[in-house]
Amino acid sequence: MGNKSKLKKKVYLKELKRLTTELVKQQQWIKNKGKKVVVLFEGRDAAGKGGVIKVLTAGLNPRGARIVALPVPTEKEKTQWYFQRYVEHLPSAGEMVFFDRSWYNRAGVERVMGFCTDEQYNEFKRSLPEFERMLIRSGIILVKYWFSVSDEEQEKRFEDRLKNPAKRWKLSPMDMTARSKWVEYSKAKDAMFEFSDLPDSPWNVVDADDKYCARLNTINHFLKQIPYKDLTPEPIELPERQKPKGYERPPLDSQKWIKRIYPEKLTKK
Repeated sequence: MGNKSKLKKKVYLKELKRLTTELVKQQQWIKNKGKKVVVLFEGRDAAGKGGVIKVLTAGLNPRGARIVALPVPTEKEKTQWYFQRYVEHLPSAGEMVFFDRSWYNRAGVERVMGFCTDEQYNEFKRSLPEFERMLIRSGIILVKYWFSVSDEEQEKRFEDRLKNPAKRWKLSPMDMTARSKWVEYSKAKDAMFEFSDLPDSPWNVVDADDKYCARLNTINHFLKQIPYKDLTPEPIELPERQKPKGYERPPLDSQKWIKRIYPEKLTKK
């Protein structure tokens, strides 16, 4: 996991459980009040965005909390208005949408890698502030996070992914190119902040070198962005189970059961 966290795992999990309970309360309030929430996660490769999104949404009702991680635009999408493919994923009343990378791709990877023209980039700079103001005026609550990771920590995480087959999918040729263009990406980020760190939609920067702390700090901050009240329903009494009335389950051997390997496989060792 790169560097060791300043928090013990037991402490981290206990606090994460508490914060998750609050996130569930917050989501219930958002649903009840018909609020629309958009959260953007941007930052360096291997900065831990995915891990934060994963723990933040783990306890939420997926019917009202969606993660959007769009692939490379198709040839057709490249001819559309730049924001078009993002707009179709915006929330309806009572929904929360979490963008794992967003329209800011144009100011980052597209700018550095030359995937957009200077004209397209400059138009993005002009359009971006008004686009986000339009979202806010429409009633959307917009929260933007930038995950900052040091060069040294990013290097450790890349090495960890190279060694771990279960994480190797996280490394793409684009990630390797980004590693060789650290300074260019830094300059692009600084330029992006100049025109997109707005009073009504500011960037919230997360120190992401310590993954456990970054996750807890982000969730704690997010909970404060949308004041909510505890609308947890009162405990309900389970109704009496229906009587069999002559019903019998079919024989167990009439169904195709998967082979039971656990717990035997582990307990026999």
